[in-house]
This record gives sequence, structure tokens and C-alpha cells, in this order.
Amino acid sequence: MTKQKKDKQLNRKQRDFLGDPIKKEKYAAENYADHMEDRLEGRNPVMEAIKAGREIDKILVQKGEREGSIVRIISLAKEKGIVVQEVEKQKLDALSSTRAHQGVIAFVAMHKYVEIEDILERAKEKGEPPFIILIDEITDPHNLGSIIRTANAAGVHGIIIPKRRTVGLTAAVAKASAGAIEYMPVAKVTNLSQTIDKLKERGIWIAGVDMNGEQDLYHADLKGSIGLVIGSEGEGISRLVKEKSDFLVRIPMKGEISSLNASVAAAVVMYEVFKQRMDS
Repeated sequence: MTKQKKDKQLNRKQRDFLGDPIKKEKYAAENYADHMEDRLEGRNPVMEAIKAGREIDKILVQKGEREGSIVRIISLAKEKGIVVQEVEKQKLDALSSTRAHQGVIAFVAMHKYVEIEDILERAKEKGEPPFIILIDEITDPHNLGSIIRTANAAGVHGIIIPKRRTVGLTAAVAKASAGAIEYMPVAKVTNLSQTIDKLKERGIWIAGVDMNGEQDLYHADLKGSIGLVIGSEGEGISRLVKEKSDFLVRIPMKGEISSLNASVAAAVVMYEVFKQRMDS
């Protein structure tokens, strides 16, 4: 198929879903998670994955489904701290590739998560002060994948993501990382604010990246043990996480555009940390 013909088909799809939320959901599923291996569909597969201790980012269950094994799935998931969300049947239908989801779809991690201690131990083994990235409310898999890729290049020891309101290690994230996901430890935590407190107790300074930060990035001291908090492009860092940060840094900008893509902003700040470490 020629590129021109493919573009025409894409435009036709875009026009088709503009007024139809179900078609829009299906289109998003097809184009932003082309690999379906990060999903499990059906009650038995999801139940067995939970029992086996499989890394699961979240489980979607159909609203109103409270009969038979679905009750057990929800109970087991909550016991293990897995996020469970109730959604309309139409959303499950749009996300389903088997058309036999039985009211439940689980998003499973493409890679195993580590513990925060594993990240700190990695820094210790390298004889370096910890350099950690904390992700706050980034839902775009391409942004997270790009951040993982840059983190690997900039010498980051590990990444921390929260269980809620942030994308997990999906197939789309793995693809966007261009292989870096195989080398970058990622920890998943229940509460990012509490995690920040624990890191600070370990002597790690927390710097939030915020467009209204009190310090210019290039005049901030980012040497030593550091944790950088990266928020979403639209919302930025959440209020509580911002308050927990030791200080906020901003990226100086001269143009008319007031913000950068989250992964681009993360790359700029990571490489400033990298530079300061090289110079010290």
C-alpha cells in the first residue's frame, strides 16, 4: 500500500469517529496499542494471571457485572493492590480483540517491575549517588517510552511510577523506548507522595520540573543524590507532589510557546543533571 493511500484511509477513519465515542475508542485502541499482547481478556485468563502473581497494571470490568467469577476477580485484585475500574460495555467492546472479553480486560505489564531498593542498590553498585526519575500523571505511552529511552542514555538508575493516573509498562511503551525498557528498572508504587518522603529520608533531594519553578534549571544545584519529578504536559505535577518537592526548577524559554512535550522537558532536565555530574 502506498503512503498516499494509507494516509487517505487514516483520514477517512478520523472522519468516521468524530461524532461517535465508541468508534473513537476503537480507533485509539487500534492506533496507540497496536500490540495486543499487553492485554488479557476473559474471566479465566484474568483470574489465573492474578493467582499466578502476574504483573497487572489495571483491570477493567463491565459496569453492573457482579455475578459469578467476576466478584472473585475484583476481590483478588483488591487484595493484591491492583487498580480496578468499572467501565461501560462499549469501551470493553472497543478495546477487545477477541470479542469474548466476558466483561473483563486486564492490562498486564510487558516487563517486571522492581522495588525501590533495587534502584538504590543499582546506584550503590555503580558507586554513584542515586539519580531517579519520578513520573506523575503521564498517561501517553509514547511519552513514557521516550523518557525511559533518554533516562538510559543519561545514566538514570531507575524510574518510579504510581499505580494510578499513569500509564504502565505496556507494549506501546516498550516500543517507544526503542529497547531501553530492557535495561531501565521501573518501580511501581501505590502513593507517590509517601514514596517521596521515603526517598528524602534516604538523603535524596527531590526536584520538581515545573514551568513556574522558583529556580532556573541552569542555575540550580542538581548534583548529588537527586530525584526529578516529571508531570504531564497539560496538568504538570500534581499539587501534593509539588508541595512535597524540595524545590522546583523551570526550563527557561524564549519563544511564544509556554510549555514543552513532557518527554522533551524530561530530556532537557536529565541532561543538565548529567552535565553537572560530569563537571563535578
